[in-house]
Amino acid sequence: MSNSASPRTTQTPNIDYGQYQETVTEKLKRKAVNEPFVPLGLTALVGALVWGAVSYKHRKGMSTSIYLMRLRVAAQTCVVGAMTIGAGYTMLKDSKKED
Repeated sequence: MSNSASPRTTQTPNIDYGQYQETVTEKLKRKAVNEPFVPLGLTALVGALVWGAVSYKHRKGMSTSIYLMRLRVAAQTCVVGAMTIGAGYTMLKDSKKED
């Protein structure tokens, strides 16, 4: 039994993606047309981050753990609300296709 390890060579497969080569901006535009909640979600994410940072700075004596607990509850509420709105939108969109 030999202890010498044989060197492994990994080769990356040559895949031609052809029409799928797109920039980040093109991908965002495509997602915005196909899935209108993607840019809305990105905007809400940035807004929530800015709001959280500003309100943390001005929390006026509230302990950090209590503040983070409240922020977590608010974030979870936003996620559940976004999922509900997205599911409702998809259901309406699918029901209109059937008509």
